[in-house]
Amino acid sequence: MLRIEFPEHPFRFKKVEEKEFIFDEFRKAWVRLTPEEWVRQNFLQYLLQRMQYPASMIAVERELKLGELKKRFDILVYDRQHKPWLMVECKAMGVPLEEAVLMQVLRYNIAIPVPYLVITNGEFSAGFVKNEQTLNPLVELPPFI
Repeated sequence: MLRIEFPEHPFRFKKVEEKEFIFDEFRKAWVRLTPEEWVRQNFLQYLLQRMQYPASMIAVERELKLGELKKRFDILVYDRQHKPWLMVECKAMGVPLEEAVLMQVLRYNIAIPVPYLVITNGEFSAGFVKNEQTLNPLVELPPFI
């Protein structure tokens, strides 16, 4: 497991017709504040503030194609050569990080190959480096390259 401590951040919130929204600084839009979105927003701040990953190299909630299926990844970090480098799958707190979650990010990795994969539910996070056909656990996230 990775040790992730979310940094403080002045998130912006609003309520519309009893529904809560959070401003996503990456998408430049108000998005519905779901438990998964809360984890995604906090993990993004962790990547920016603690890991010093450049915001310009991070994509959020973009579509990918798996055969005929259209899916959306949560977070994708590109390296300095603008190649996909690290993919993060976010789940709501309380959702166990079981094999199904890892399999989901591995399926996304077929469409967008990356060397680093992370799964998180905000309470727990696991990271892996993918070498050929093996997954090796990470003890910490790699520094940005």
